[in-house]
Amino acid sequence: MNKKLHFFQSIHFKIALVFALLLFLAFQIVGAVFVQRLRNENLKQFKQSVEMPAYVNSLLVTQLTEADTTEANDKIKNILEDINNNNISDLQIIDAKGVIRGEINVNNRSVIGQKSTNTYVKQVLYSGRTFTQTTYNERTNQRYYVSITPLFNNNGNNNSTVVGAIYIRANLESVYDSVNDVTVIFVTAALIATAIGLALAILISNAITRPIDEMKKQTARIARGDYSGQVHIYGSDELGQLAQAVNNLSTRVQEAQEGIESERRRLDLILAHMSDGVIATDRGGKITIINEMACESLDVTPDEVRGKSILDVLNIRDKYSIRELLESQDELILDELNSRRDQILNANFSLIQRRSGFIIGIVCVLHDITEQQRIDRERRQFVSNVSHELRTPLTSMRSYIEALNEGAWKDEEIAPTFLKVTQEETDRMIRMINDLLSLSRMDLGKVELDLELVNLNELFNYILNRFDMMLEKDNNDTREIKKNYTIKRDFTDKDLWVEIDTDKIIQVVDNIMNNAIKYSPDGGVITCRLLETHNHVIMSISDQGLGMPKKELAHIFERFYRVDKARSRAQGGTGLGLAISKEVIEMHHGRIWVDSTEGKGSTFYISLPYEEYAEGDLWDEE
Repeated sequence: MNKKLHFFQSIHFKIALVFALLLFLAFQIVGAVFVQRLRNENLKQFKQSVEMPAYVNSLLVTQLTEADTTEANDKIKNILEDINNNNISDLQIIDAKGVIRGEINVNNRSVIGQKSTNTYVKQVLYSGRTFTQTTYNERTNQRYYVSITPLFNNNGNNNSTVVGAIYIRANLESVYDSVNDVTVIFVTAALIATAIGLALAILISNAITRPIDEMKKQTARIARGDYSGQVHIYGSDELGQLAQAVNNLSTRVQEAQEGIESERRRLDLILAHMSDGVIATDRGGKITIINEMACESLDVTPDEVRGKSILDVLNIRDKYSIRELLESQDELILDELNSRRDQILNANFSLIQRRSGFIIGIVCVLHDITEQQRIDRERRQFVSNVSHELRTPLTSMRSYIEALNEGAWKDEEIAPTFLKVTQEETDRMIRMINDLLSLSRMDLGKVELDLELVNLNELFNYILNRFDMMLEKDNNDTREIKKNYTIKRDFTDKDLWVEIDTDKIIQVVDNIMNNAIKYSPDGGVITCRLLETHNHVIMSISDQGLGMPKKELAHIFERFYRVDKARSRAQGGTGLGLAISKEVIEMHHGRIWVDSTEGKGSTFYISLPYEEYAEGDLWDEE
């Protein structure tokens, strides 16, 4: 959060305020000490100024010891009149009996001759000790200094007797006024100095905090992911070193962030292009990461499953718990996940752990083993079919050979039949083994095509002409009844030149034509078409036979697969012709498929890549 601060909330003002407060506090302490010392010195000087000189005290002692009090009082009056001290408000001379003998205040001389009622005067006359006191008159709001000093008569010996006392009351307002004036001057100077100090502190703090403010802005940019800025370094002090450290930190964080981002992108690319599905969860089994392949395998979207339990997504809650997955990490076979297609997944679980060993999640890798299972199933079925197909003719041959061995060879009618059957079964096994060898070589990639540019119209017509000649020959041979059929041609008028292996394409067409003849009814029509699309040529062969159920069409090109096994075997087929045809067409980068309606017949289509040539290009030589 980058909240804007007011000036009074900023560190600039706080540093200046602390500096100003410290300065003001220092002035206060110094001022308090100075004013206190000044007040004490002024009071001391004031007290000294109102004290009677020693000669005045001697004169007063002399008059107080005179027997003639009237004359002595007059002289005391003259002595007091000679005293010129404006600070003294009242001054009285009291003898040892407590009688007031003199008064400096003209208006108050009526008290002369009367006893003093002041308790402190009596104490001084009795104890012989000086008494001082500062009093405050609330009515006049003034302070007074009271001093009662005893007067001693030495009598020419070491013994001194108190002969009286001097009572002095002096107004202290002049002292406090001067102290207050000095205090006001000092406070004013302190406030002015503090204000000037505050202004200077703001300037100084601004110079100090400018690098800090720049570092704050830079760290805010780093937090937002912007590493382009640099903090200006104003010096080599601690702030300069801190600014350099922030710049280094910005560079290091940028490098680290770029590295992390690069690793994240690489991980995302790896996860996105993996052929296996990957699911990552937290410690509670909630999905946090899922790649596209896993979504495709599970038929879900990332938003649908993110945050859900992996047990529910994999549909294994009734079999496993999260604890069991964490502890056992078994390999699971999942075959009931995607209802839209038959799919089998192999799920492998691994733990995500910290260095301390603390488990923070699970990684599940989903591997599609549908094709592997299908291949294994087909391999087992293929071995079973090969064994069955070979066992049937071998069993038949063994039976006939045993019969011949037991004496049937002597029978001139039976022996030739047995030998013919044995020869036919042998030829059938040879054809089957040759077909298996051909398929094996194709699977291993050892078969190479002998490509040449061929006019497909003429080639297709040549193959069909052979079957017309075979039909005519069979019809002329009256020794055996043969099936009648008609071959109908529907070719495009345009010559289609295609680069193919002639012998292998002839083998494919022969195989399909033989099947069409075998399964067509007597007198049926076999329609052969040749047409051109945008970039393919398509040959089709249609018969009017029994056709095939829709569920059989997906398996018709599998090895040893027969719709009607008994009838196919009776007609001498090996069950490998269509499988070989598919391999040959795929080697030509083409496609073969069948369309059939049960009871109405079947149509086989062969699509081959086609690139139209200009007429002159056909005869150009390199």
